Amino acid sequence: MIEETLAEVADKMDRTIESAKEDFSAIRTGRAHPGMYAKVMVDYYGTPTPLQQLASFATPDARTIMISPYDVSALREIEKALGDSEVGANPSNDGKSIRVIMPVLTEERRKEYVKVVRVKGEDAKVALRNLRRKAKDAIDKLVKDGEVGEDEGARAEKDLDALTKSHTDGIDDLLKRKEAELLEV
Repeated sequence: MIEETLAEVADKMDRTIESAKEDFSAIRTGRAHPGMYAKVMVDYYGTPTPLQQLASFATPDARTIMISPYDVSALREIEKALGDSEVGANPSNDGKSIRVIMPVLTEERRKEYVKVVRVKGEDAKVALRNLRRKAKDAIDKLVKDGEVGEDEGARAEKDLDALTKSHTDGIDDLLKRKEAELLEV
């Protein structure tokens, strides 16, 4: 029972870290990369569709992204979605593809992005702590109901704490790398 609870919480914590990685990759740095558009949704025939399902991406240089839609009729909607996104770039349409040239980040803008990254990192840590709390409650209930012994419950709690710490440290590492990437000129 305890092993199942710990395995389940470990899986959920892994997914939380993956989600944090996706959130961090969506925050732009000085370089252009397709991950910045992972959360951009395009109104494709009335259905919100992720941009990455509608187009291919190429990065001819460090500050330019070429977006080539699979369906050219979706070009206007893709351009509109890019303009409305949080990425902060102006797309230009040549009739077949969209070229996005990323403006150079100012030091002030970089610091704003660092603040955003820290908030997202703290949100991920809160999610980890919530998962830990739910798993601890489940372990406490097993001990209270007499399904497992108190020693086994205490051991499981230590394992849970170690699991939570390793995942929290993983979030901290991601955060440090992203901050360094943002502040790199």
